[in-house]
Amino acid sequence: MKSIYPDIATLLLELEAEMRAVELWDAEPPSAEALASTQPFCVDTLTLPQWLQFVFLPRMSQLVELEQPLPGKCGIAPMAEEYFRGTDLPIAGLTRKLLDIDERLERG
Repeated sequence: MKSIYPDIATLLLELEAEMRAVELWDAEPPSAEALASTQPFCVDTLTLPQWLQFVFLPRMSQLVELEQPLPGKCGIAPMAEEYFRGTDLPIAGLTRKLLDIDERLERG
């Protein structure tokens, strides 16, 4: 069976590229207090793009690098679709990458 780690590593890089392409990549990280939120997805302190950039991508990258167990389910794509609903941002590629990550994690 093919290892999931190279696939997820590639998808994470592609997600970063999509975020940069639609200018959702921040040059400066949020405060330590904002990152220390105990709410799921840091909904009380971060936007979804900030959470993806400063929490999701680093954590997932670390799991991949160390070949630690990955979540079997993420479900981030529907959350992103809802978050961006009604905006004019060209986020189809971004939500597609998130769906690709969700699907690859579910397949194991």
